[in-house]
Amino acid sequence: MAIQAPPKTGFEKWQDGINKAVGDTKWNAWDCEIQMAVNEYNRHLSGTAGYFPLDWQLIKAMVWVESGANHSEWNSKPMQIGVAGDPGMTSFLSGKEGGDLILSPAWKGRLTTGSVRTIPAHNLRAGIGYLLMRMANFEYRSVLGADSKVYEVTVKPGESLDKIAKTQGSTVETLKKLNPTATVLRLGQVLKYQKASVQRLITSWRHISTTLIAQRYNGGGDPNYAKKLDYALSLARKGKAALCAQ
Repeated sequence: MAIQAPPKTGFEKWQDGINKAVGDTKWNAWDCEIQMAVNEYNRHLSGTAGYFPLDWQLIKAMVWVESGANHSEWNSKPMQIGVAGDPGMTSFLSGKEGGDLILSPAWKGRLTTGSVRTIPAHNLRAGIGYLLMRMANFEYRSVLGADSKVYEVTVKPGESLDKIAKTQGSTVETLKKLNPTATVLRLGQVLKYQKASVQRLITSWRHISTTLIAQRYNGGGDPNYAKKLDYALSLARKGKAALCAQ
């Protein structure tokens, strides 16, 4: 009696489908747009807290895993950001989680909820931007303003460093730095200050890996996501990329 082969797993069926991507030009349709978008982000973030340039082929592999040329949304949402139930787009576009620091000035205001859901070039930029936002480490820090002048202020009754900082448009950290001996405020004491504000800054970056992308971009929705991404990346690097105008 012939021994029946065990039924293929979901991952193996997925492999069979994506193996056909190599050599099929349809699967390279977004190569040039991905390269352009990645280059934009790399230029914008270059030198920011030790930023390491993003590899465009990693994004290509993500697009292959997220949708792929045979997917109904390949021509509208190739990175799947903005699909129903996905919080990533709102998280990135809100600017409340650091997306405003990731997105280049040229794209601020251009990426909208509507455009991300309907224009592939916008969907790619939102997806890449969200990925980078999830890979960045942010902290709130005191930042000096454009006005470098050192001012003076006289301590009034009931004032604290915090109250003076808010009133004068400075920060407690700046006041402490300019007045290291002012541990206890005295009425009539003269303090130095500079204009400053507390701002969110990118302080470092996580090392991007397929495992981390699965955790922080995909959010654990697909248990095979990292495995698929590794496989797709190996195929993307073997295949020929589309020729893009320089």
